[in-house]
Formats: sequence, C-alpha cells, structure tokens
Amino acid sequence: MTAQLIDGNALAKQTRTEVAQRVAALVARGRRPGLAVILVGDNPASQVYVKHKVADCESVGMHSVLDRHPADLSEAELLARIRALNADPAIDGILVQLPLPAHIDANKVIETISPAKDVDGFHVASAGALMIGRPGFKACTPYGCMKMLEAIGCNPKGKHAVVIGRSNIVGKPMAMMLLQANATVTVCHSATPDLAHHTRQADIVVAAVGKRNVLTADMVKPGAVIIDVGMNRNDEGKLCGDVDFPGVREVAGWITPVPGGVGPMTRAMLLVNTIEAAERAASPNA
Repeated sequence: MTAQLIDGNALAKQTRTEVAQRVAALVARGRRPGLAVILVGDNPASQVYVKHKVADCESVGMHSVLDRHPADLSEAELLARIRALNADPAIDGILVQLPLPAHIDANKVIETISPAKDVDGFHVASAGALMIGRPGFKACTPYGCMKMLEAIGCNPKGKHAVVIGRSNIVGKPMAMMLLQANATVTVCHSATPDLAHHTRQADIVVAAVGKRNVLTADMVKPGAVIIDVGMNRNDEGKLCGDVDFPGVREVAGWITPVPGGVGPMTRAMLLVNTIEAAERAASPNA
C-alpha cells in the first residue's frame, strides 16, 4: 500500500483564496489588513522567508510593511520600533523574523509584541490561551498541520497521536491542539528511550525535530497519518524532512511531502492569523 499525499501547496492555495475573500470584505468596509515583517541583519534564509511572506500578503490584497534593519541594531531600538507598530492602527499583525543577532534577546522581543498583533502565536499570552482553550493566535505550523488533518477527513478524536519534538514553536503547541481535538497525545523527544515503541501505536505521527530519518518504515503503524514538519538536506543537498519518505510512504495511509507539505501551510496560516487580527480590530466588541 502506498500512502496518499497531503498536498500542502494545493491546500495553501485554497486557504489563500478564502483569506482573499475575507480581506476584500474588510476593504469594502474601508479597512485594509496590514502585516509588518521585521528583519534584523542579512541572514540569507531569513531574507528568502521574509520575501515570501510579503509576497503572500500582496497576493491576498493585504498591506505589508517590510522593516529591514542592520545586524548591529540595538535591542532598545528594536523594542521601540515594535512598540510603535503596536500603536499603529494600520498594522494588524507584527512578525519578527527569527533568528535574531546574538546581542538581542528573542524572548524579550516576542513579549514586546502586543498579544492582539502576535500573528506568529509565539507570545506567552498566546501560548497560555492555547493551553486553557481561550481565543488567541495559534502558532502557524501546528495550526497548518491541524488544517491538513481536517482536509483529509482525519478527525483526531479518540485517536492516538505521537508528536516527536517539544519545541515552543511546534512540538508543544501541536500537542495542545491535538489534545483540544480529543486525541490521546504522547510527546516524544531526545530523552525518550524507545521512540519506536510509541510511534508503532500511533494513528497520527507529527515529526518535528529537525533530524533526518527520525521516523522509518519499521516504526510506523500501517495506515497511519504522517505529518513531516522537518526541514533538512540529504547527502545530495536536496530538501528532505524528518521522515524517511520512500520507506514510510509504503506503510502509511497518508503522508506530507517535503518540500510541498507543511511549509506552504505555515505561510498560509500566517495570513489566516493576520486577517483574524484585522477582523477583531474592526469589530472590537464582537
């Protein structure tokens, strides 16, 4: 049995179409949603990511501001810029591209962003809201993963989900979202002694550690849904995920490819969070 592919590109395109309709509805009321993207320094990968995010905004009719700063920008100057954007009514979402230069405390930067504009979903208030089931912004990558499960008709309720990885950006919020969807969730990580023992029981596996071949065919329950969040390079220099794709594909029921899987959905969910922020700002009492 060869697994069916979960096409992140197609799903992201559909998501962008839906966002564009919501943007048009707000524009018709005289309000254009706006996203500010802050880039400090000249990290080549960050420059590519930022370019994509700005282009995504334009494609759905949103206003975007790309705030470029030199690598020697002081932390105080960056925090002042964020506070100015917090107060700017034309900006609904603020995203600071990570990683930041070593002299800047990323946590302090994230906590300075207003929770009402935290479209990355990294603020401690956003994490807390997710933890207790209150409205807030969900971290884009796990949010995109949940949309992918929904798209293939996979309801996590009553299923055993294994999340490999415990980062604040993916692993922890992913586990919380699956738990909210009534899955039984196991979180595995570098100190888990027998990873395969857990993954072989899983109906859903989310691999998010940034390490090649962390999940191989012998570790997968036949028919399981595999979401590969990892982004690595193989020996030939080609992009690959955390999952041994050729092997696992022969056992799983569904699998996300890398590239073209989770990545496009992460970008699409940033737009969803931004339009959501704009809608809330436009109807503060709703």
